[in-house]
Amino acid sequence: MIQEELQKLEKLALQASNKLLEISEENQQLRQKLSEVSGALDKKEQEIEHFKNKIKISNIVDNQPVNPEQSTEMSDLINNYIQEIDHLITYLSE
Repeated sequence: MIQEELQKLEKLALQASNKLLEISEENQQLRQKLSEVSGALDKKEQEIEHFKNKIKISNIVDNQPVNPEQSTEMSDLINNYIQEIDHLITYLSE
C-alpha cells in the first residue's frame, strides 16, 4: 500500500518535473520572441521618426517665401540630402 502511494507520488513528481521543464523551455522561447519583436518595434519607431523629420523638412521647404525656381532648387537639394542621409542610415544599420 505504501509502496503504491510512493510510486504514485514518484510518477506525479516526474510529471511535474517534465511539465516544469516544458514550461521553462516555452518561457525561454517567448522571451526570445519578445526580444525580437521589441527590436523590430524599436526599428519601426526609428523609421517613423525619420519619416516625421522628412515631412518637417518638406514643410519647411514648402513654406519658404522664395520664388518658384529657387524653391524647386532648394527642394531638390534637400531631397538629395535626405537621400544621402537615408543611404548613410541604411549603411550604418547594417
